[in-house]
Amino acid sequence: MEFLEVALQHIIFTLTKSQRLAIVGETGSGKSTLLKIIAGLATPQQGSVFFQSNRVSGPLERLIPGEPGIAYLSQHFELWHNYRVEEVLDYNNDLDASEAANLYSLCHIDHLLHRRTDQLSGGERQRIALARLLVHPPRLLLLDEPFSNLDMIHKRTLKTVIRNIAQRFDITIILVSHDPYDTLTWASEIIVLREGRLVQQGTPREVYGHPRDEYVAGLLGDYTLINGVFIRPEAQTAFFFSTHP
Repeated sequence: MEFLEVALQHIIFTLTKSQRLAIVGETGSGKSTLLKIIAGLATPQQGSVFFQSNRVSGPLERLIPGEPGIAYLSQHFELWHNYRVEEVLDYNNDLDASEAANLYSLCHIDHLLHRRTDQLSGGERQRIALARLLVHPPRLLLLDEPFSNLDMIHKRTLKTVIRNIAQRFDITIILVSHDPYDTLTWASEIIVLREGRLVQQGTPREVYGHPRDEYVAGLLGDYTLINGVFIRPEAQTAFFFSTHP
């Protein structure tokens, strides 16, 4: 588990609209801490985050922590107990009936609306928690380990949902994950953290094919080091990038 005491040092990067950024690193590298700071849910001791030219306020500066236009889905998300799914989603819903129906279809939850929240699988709960953020559409969506504890079927479904909503609503997304399959096949850019420092940034092909050191190489898959060059297995490379956009 990562804690807010992780020291983040000299992390500077810029996101463009509609970009899909993945933040990767070993446990304790500061991934979740960085995501909370971007969301306005944690305050850095030094430095600032700017969202659409405005400085993101920390939790000590707002009555209700969080930055307007930024939605954050924690890996420890909660749904109200003993409510129907439609009741959970109707709260703070800014979409008309047609738009809401389209969103629920995109999230693969339209068949779940009359179920109670205690009658859902983990994958279903995850998609509903995501849809709950999107009924008030954000401009930046932050996802902290969204695929953890999901089986392969639910993971594939959620990946499709995330890709579709990004295209449909033109949302910029930052995703934290420790699994190379989740990041290399999804992201348009990757940032690698180690002990709170940004150690490499680039496209998935750049970071995977030309890792800066053995730490980066090991995070993203198998490799062999020959005369200072990192060699990846051809089958593994084809697996990661055959369907990459």
